[in-house]
Amino acid sequence: MIPLAALEQIIDASGAAPQVEAMLPAGVRPRQLTVRTLLAGMCLAAADQRPAHLTRVHRALTALPGDDQRRLGVIADWKHGPHLLTYRQTERTFGLVTAALGKDQPDGLPSGRLQRICDGLIEASVPAEFKNASASLAVDWTDLESFSRPPPRGTSDCADPEASWGHRKNNLLRSQDELFYGWYLSAGIMAPEENGPAVPELARRATVSSPRHDPVRAFAPVLTAMPAAGIPLGDILADSGYAYRDAAAWAIPLRAAGAALVQDLHPHDRGPKGTRHGAIIANGNLYCPATPRALLELGPPARDAGPEQATAHNGKTAELARYKLGRLTADDTDGYHRVQCPAAVGKIRCPLRPASLTLDRDRPEILIPPEHPQACCTQQTITVPPEVNAKTRQKHDYPSAAWRRSYARRTGAERGFATIKDPAASDITRGWCRLMGLAPLTLFVTTLLIVRNQRTITAWETRQQESKRRAARGLPPKTRHRRRKTLATMTAAPP
Repeated sequence: MIPLAALEQIIDASGAAPQVEAMLPAGVRPRQLTVRTLLAGMCLAAADQRPAHLTRVHRALTALPGDDQRRLGVIADWKHGPHLLTYRQTERTFGLVTAALGKDQPDGLPSGRLQRICDGLIEASVPAEFKNASASLAVDWTDLESFSRPPPRGTSDCADPEASWGHRKNNLLRSQDELFYGWYLSAGIMAPEENGPAVPELARRATVSSPRHDPVRAFAPVLTAMPAAGIPLGDILADSGYAYRDAAAWAIPLRAAGAALVQDLHPHDRGPKGTRHGAIIANGNLYCPATPRALLELGPPARDAGPEQATAHNGKTAELARYKLGRLTADDTDGYHRVQCPAAVGKIRCPLRPASLTLDRDRPEILIPPEHPQACCTQQTITVPPEVNAKTRQKHDYPSAAWRRSYARRTGAERGFATIKDPAASDITRGWCRLMGLAPLTLFVTTLLIVRNQRTITAWETRQQESKRRAARGLPPKTRHRRRKTLATMTAAPP
């Protein structure tokens, strides 16, 4: 159980309570339940593995010790004596808060006020010693089903008209997506830096949006607003669902905010996609016109690839890197940069560049140069405008070994959603929250992520202490148990 003092400290550090209080209308008499106490009760309900019901929030507040109830206003002195907070008062304050943070015309996206309040609460749940531990974020979205019954086909007549139909992956044998009625929950989970120490996988940002809106376009402004709040962006790890969007929706805003993209490319974006002054555009880079087609069409190795297949794949991607045009300058203020022929920078041998023929023969050699050389072969350098590879350009060459090692950190996003979907902790399947509308659901999701961060920190500190004890005894750090035998190895073994 997370201590009440820790939850109160997070709420106070965020400054959310006084901001919301200033938005609420003044009544005839003061409200017994303040916004600060309401947020504390919502966090207590989530910490006690209770569903996101206002009855559970009221029950969590009235179950506190007497001193805490008086301090938080759960028990107040009225004209005729002490008065215990009622459920109707809880419902009234919560309704005022969601009305103040919601939109006058709901459209399936959170208001700016609601998003700022939630961002502040989640960020306050990250301890000071971890705020600068890593600037890398693993991002993803997941389904969040509404408690409302879906509307009849062709209508929006239901209890939660702001929600919408969406697609989600299923665990069935068929490959088709599954329809659900509800919301998309997008989150950014802290990931370790490349070759850096491990960090706790804490949620830094999150948003909820209707499936009628693209979750990528809904989450991009939340991430790009982080530098203005003093939180620099590092590596952004995303799957092909993000990389496949047009550049103006994802890649360009993130790069402008200072982020470095490490993302999987959609199969439709892989391989050769045109030319620029004769250079082949492929996988976010420019390559020599004589690059072998088989190298340009390389994709990531299969998930079940063994060490030998991975080594062979690494050799091919290393050879492909030889044909890449060498970058000479960084992007200027308009996004332009200059590149040079790989033979001119000494990576390959080519008859069109006589000086390159003096290089060692361990480099690839162009035996049949282009019959009619274009600018990339004849000029010293060529200029690359920002629209070239705007969507696919990223930190590492795709799909090199360096890219695979860096992209492997993205699994932190999967684990982040797994912790809040775990039935043993907080199962956010249908019925977890029975309130309708975007603002109520977003507030409850925010308090759940606050609790989830505190549990993650507790588990992290426990592992660190265990590692220190093992180190003091001369033992190696404890590792996770991995499968040693598989069905394949057992069937391949001789009788």
